[in-house]
Amino acid sequence: MSADIILDSCHVGFDNGASYMGRAEKDDVLRLTLAVGEKLQQDGYNVYYTRTTDIYQSPYEKAELANESQGKYFISFHRNYSVEDNLYQGVQALIYDPSKTQARLLGENINRELDGAGFKNLGVEAIPELIVLRETKMPAVLMEVGFINSDGDNA
Repeated sequence: MSADIILDSCHVGFDNGASYMGRAEKDDVLRLTLAVGEKLQQDGYNVYYTRTTDIYQSPYEKAELANESQGKYFISFHRNYSVEDNLYQGVQALIYDPSKTQARLLGENINRELDGAGFKNLGVEAIPELIVLRETKMPAVLMEVGFINSDGDNA
C-alpha cells in the first residue's frame, strides 16, 4: 500500500498526554487528525492513519506503520503544554534533522497555514530524540498544534 500522507495522532490508550480543564491531548489530536485526513481525502490525497481509535501504539510501532505504508510525508499531531496556564500560544513544527529540507519545508508550510488561521507561528525546531521522527523513512514533522492550557489556542 502506498499513501501520500501518513497522519498520526499521539498519546493513546492509557497515555492521555497533557490535559487542561477536562481536555485530554489524545482526544483533541484524534479529532484533529481525523478532520485533517477527511479534508485531504476530499482534495484527492491518499491518507493513511496510524490510528483511528483509542488504542495504544509505541512510537516505534507508529514509525513502522508509517514506513510500511510507503507514504510520502508523515505528520504527527500533538498539543503543547506550558508550566503556567495561558502563558504561551502558538504552533510549532518539530523535525529530526535541520538539514532535511523537505521536512523543514513541510513544517514551515503547515505553520504558515496555521498562522493564517490565527495561531502564532513559533517556527521549526530540530529534536533528534523523537522516535517517530528519527525512525520514519519519509519527510516527517511533529506538529505541536497550540498549547492545550491556552484558552486562546483552544478557541
